[in-house]
Amino acid sequence: MGFDPHEPEQRRRLRAAIRAADISVPELWLKYFGMSGDAGEYEVEAYLQGLLSLPPVQRDLLALAANELIDERPRPRAPYSNDFTSEPRAAEGNDDGGSQPDAAPPRP
Repeated sequence: MGFDPHEPEQRRRLRAAIRAADISVPELWLKYFGMSGDAGEYEVEAYLQGLLSLPPVQRDLLALAANELIDERPRPRAPYSNDFTSEPRAAEGNDDGGSQPDAAPPRP
């Protein structure tokens, strides 16, 4: 097996992705191992530190595991103005409990 010139960049991006999503190495390894990953937890840690090379199929499996974990995380959302109040907007004078025309759109 020869050196893959893309491996360092793939490793760097994987590390950046799991760091940004606050995914630990044990959590990544457990997901990877559950997907039939061959490397042990120490090997995955060594790979992420640049101390060990992994075959492309194992690197891609690590990327898949990371992406699935990232997809399971809640995404950050921008708050609406009524997210800062302790009481619902209906209590501001609209006693009918219906929707207000100036209310924020529902969140998906």
